[in-house]
Amino acid sequence: MPSSLYCGHVFFGISAWKSIRNGMPNMNVLIAIGATAAFVYSLYGMLTGQSEYIFFETAATVITLVFLGNFIEEKAVDATQAQLKKLAQTQVVMANMIAYDNEHNENVFPVESSALQTGDLILIKSGEQVPTDCKILWGDVSVNEAVITGESVPVNKQAKDKLIGGSIVTDGTVKAQVTAVGKDTVLSGIINMVQEAQGEKPPVQQMADKISAIFIPIVLGIAALTLIINWIVLDDFTSSLMRAIAVLVIACPCAMGLATPAAIAVGLGRGARNGILFRNATSLENFKDIKQIVFDKTGTLTTGNFSITDYTVLDNGIDDTTFKLLVYSLEKYSNHPIAKVFAKEWKAKGDIRWQKIEEIKGEGMRALDKSGNEYRAGSYKIADHLTKDDTHNIYIVENNKLIGVIDVTDELRPEAKQVVNYFHSKNIKTVLLSGDKKAKADLIGKTLGIDEVIAEKTPEEKLKIIAAKNAQTQTAMVGDGINDAPALAKATIGISMSDASQIAMQTAQVVLMNHGLKKLPTALGLGKHTYKTIKENLFWAFSYNIIAIPVAALGFLTPSFGALIMAFSDVVLAVNSSRLLVKKVE
Repeated sequence: MPSSLYCGHVFFGISAWKSIRNGMPNMNVLIAIGATAAFVYSLYGMLTGQSEYIFFETAATVITLVFLGNFIEEKAVDATQAQLKKLAQTQVVMANMIAYDNEHNENVFPVESSALQTGDLILIKSGEQVPTDCKILWGDVSVNEAVITGESVPVNKQAKDKLIGGSIVTDGTVKAQVTAVGKDTVLSGIINMVQEAQGEKPPVQQMADKISAIFIPIVLGIAALTLIINWIVLDDFTSSLMRAIAVLVIACPCAMGLATPAAIAVGLGRGARNGILFRNATSLENFKDIKQIVFDKTGTLTTGNFSITDYTVLDNGIDDTTFKLLVYSLEKYSNHPIAKVFAKEWKAKGDIRWQKIEEIKGEGMRALDKSGNEYRAGSYKIADHLTKDDTHNIYIVENNKLIGVIDVTDELRPEAKQVVNYFHSKNIKTVLLSGDKKAKADLIGKTLGIDEVIAEKTPEEKLKIIAAKNAQTQTAMVGDGINDAPALAKATIGISMSDASQIAMQTAQVVLMNHGLKKLPTALGLGKHTYKTIKENLFWAFSYNIIAIPVAALGFLTPSFGALIMAFSDVVLAVNSSRLLVKKVE
């Protein structure tokens, strides 16, 4: 009994007083008043020798059962975060570290992954877990990256490819160099992102908090009326007080407090396990309102794996080798997907060292050599005053003179048509927004059945278009997260098609790991079903209170039994939220 009273005072009393002082009374106000009323009334009965007025067990039982409810609530939220815990458990494993002695002989010895540092060399064998983020120096392997992408199909990796900590080597052996450890790894970034998102209150939770703030004063008024009316009708203060206390206890909005966090935790956790990362809980909820979705072309609807189909050198003073070296030296500094093909296919030693080089979004690369000559590589926009031929992908200009053109091809993602059809089935308008030529964009739009095609737009123009479409209706945009960064930030929901090394990108609210376009329907479904689950939880919580309060006021529930039922309501909400783990959401 003394311990119960102490806990009730410290936990409920102090919390209740602080909430009243801040003008936002919480559920602990109801518990504190109910338990205090039972205790004071019992103390009066004990001091006056009237045993029929002693109800110390009511005060103790109420406090104990409410603590039980809080415990169940905490465990329920913990259980819904099981997916996130599975990610965290993969962070510390044993690693095979490579070291060399004084005679340069290679030695391998086991260490914990937490002891590794950036630059260390490690050996990873078939069947082992990749201990931390690293880059392959030697060897070829097949890797299961399900911990990051949700896909269990092995991915082939070779020298210079990156391995993500937590993935599993299913076949092969490699030597690799550590590129990130601890909180800087991709997996840590994912865990931190999900935890931050789970801690944020989405609009629906903010609404529930406001309702709870109004609800508690109303309950206090109902409890007071219950005491007065029952005292007048029954002419029995003891019974009337017990009914009033039962109203206070049964009305505690514990379930309201659990309704949103439980569903959000499950939705975010399932997303993380499937390679879908929500930066905040608001973006998860906002999916329910999306009426149109805008796709970038390159690297989003297409694979982004380009191949060079043709090139023409227009300056007789430049041979093929010099031309390729020039293009490679320019494009190696670019982040654009097309630039990667030159870094791969035209890579050469002795590349040009520029005095200055910059990437101009929507145009291409611009560089000055040590002699002051200007070179540019980019879209037709940089050469429109030099030629009328706009059919090529890349134009190379030297000192305002067109010296060469290059053609590249990109293939559509095999899942692109299916994803577009999915959005049509949900009555969501699809838009293709590209900086590419209109003829090429129209062809892709026609092939995929996209509703609207907008082409030949710069990043600045894309930003204005997204702003205009957002003004019309709720709009999501899917892009590669590089040139589309401003537009992604402007959209209702910005969705980045990003590989693991770009996970730190801050402009998009949602990141689809490893170019997971096929995960987009799951992301939309998770958002809508999470919101649906929150509404179900809140409906249960409010309905429970609406029904239980008059039952308690009429004397059909004792305070102790009311506290027990209140704890049970948390279990119902936890079970309903957990359905999100297994239910079909697409």
